[in-house]
Amino acid sequence: MNHFPEAWGRPRDDIYGSYNPQFLPNSHAQQSGHPTTHTQSPIVTGTSVIAVKYKDGVVIAADNLASYGSLARFTDVHRLKPFNKKAVVGFGGDVSDMQYLDRLLNSLDVKENYSHGHDDAESDKALMSAKNLHTYLSKVMYKRRSDFNPLWNALLVCGLSEDGTPFLASVDLLGTTFSAPTLATGFGAHLAQPILRRVVPDEAASKALDKEAAVAAVKECMKVLFYRDARSMNEYSIAVVDKSGVDLKQKEKLEGQSWAFAEQIKGYGTQTV
Repeated sequence: MNHFPEAWGRPRDDIYGSYNPQFLPNSHAQQSGHPTTHTQSPIVTGTSVIAVKYKDGVVIAADNLASYGSLARFTDVHRLKPFNKKAVVGFGGDVSDMQYLDRLLNSLDVKENYSHGHDDAESDKALMSAKNLHTYLSKVMYKRRSDFNPLWNALLVCGLSEDGTPFLASVDLLGTTFSAPTLATGFGAHLAQPILRRVVPDEAASKALDKEAAVAAVKECMKVLFYRDARSMNEYSIAVVDKSGVDLKQKEKLEGQSWAFAEQIKGYGTQTV
């Protein structure tokens, strides 16, 4: 075998003779001289997704910015996607892969509605729960990883389990899953998790937390991320999932938060105190 990537998997031409092109008329390597490649470094990306469980449900939030490298390019990208009446998926990472997964979930939702209907309470009970949705997405992510063509996303799946209890779990591009009372992706894992863990240190604390306190903690984290994460912005989406369904708001803003205070900082560069 030779050392050129476009020829990997082929016998050496100088020993066995060259391949007959008629046997590979549609081969990409035959046509371009290069192997098929997959995404290795996402270009348009979304940053942190954060979520916390409380006694009746889950609160999840993500800002509306999609960055083109370091450029704040798209400011109206909603990275929280509701699924039926029981779950919300939060997407961090590559936006094009997020759009692929969104189409996948939409087709799955259509199949669910055709199978069970959507008018009566019994049909609602038969819909896929957040726990089942997380299992499905973890299989999708692991399969793509096993194909060496991963979906470059970190996902948070929140909602209600089959028995109506709050559910929150994550899955990353390797198909690795994790569940906890508080979760965050991206920089949120470093900046927001300490704040959330002070409010909800363990599973027992989440069962004593009310909705208002959970929402307040998430909003505080979004403020910290706006100031500390260079790939975030002050407009975000926030969703509350409980037994009454999904309450999603996609145009929330951090009131009174700006960088105006920077003009008052003295002592650096050519400024004088």
